[in-house]
Amino acid sequence: MSNQNLTEQLEAATQQFMANSPIEAQIKIGQMIEELQKSGIASGKQPGEKAVDFKLTNALGRDVILFEELAKGPVVLVFYRGGWCPFCNMQLRAYQQILPEIQATGAQLIAISPQKPDHSLSLQEKEGLEFQVLSDPNGLVTAKYNLLFDVPPGVREVMEGIGLDLAEYNNTSKWVMPVPATFMIDESAIIRSSYVNPNFMQRQSPEEILRELKKL
Repeated sequence: MSNQNLTEQLEAATQQFMANSPIEAQIKIGQMIEELQKSGIASGKQPGEKAVDFKLTNALGRDVILFEELAKGPVVLVFYRGGWCPFCNMQLRAYQQILPEIQATGAQLIAISPQKPDHSLSLQEKEGLEFQVLSDPNGLVTAKYNLLFDVPPGVREVMEGIGLDLAEYNNTSKWVMPVPATFMIDESAIIRSSYVNPNFMQRQSPEEILRELKKL
């Protein structure tokens, strides 16, 4: 899948969202994106900063420790909203397509979301993902990467209106969500590049990831 494909897919999904969602829902979601962009509340860690170590469980319930993985080579660390988000699923599918090329550089891909492990497992199986998909309970690691935010009441109403109880989905009492982000982390645990975008309908292209990886 080429970058254009992912970009085109995301654009088509955005058009579909605009065509099918009530205008009120679009306004609330637009306000959330704008507020995040303006406030910088969840602007992510910056290049040159040290990555924060973590221990999280993967879809099979096994522990994954970031610094142990970095001992093997660079890590492309992806924070996504959850398997309920079609934009995230497109992104992860596109990244699966370039996984052999990521691995050929000696790197690996790790994806993190606040969803509970059984949702990660069904996502992994459904999308045929061959990289680690980790669960971050309550978004604690996401918060350390400065990506976590509280879902505004208006957007919560929109999500509940389509039958999505995010707190239940993530097995937590809080309605929290990550700003989608992709970090390239080198073996010395330094973040070498970051892509953080409050507009969840846009994601870093596979091509860009491979370009950044080659600089490590």
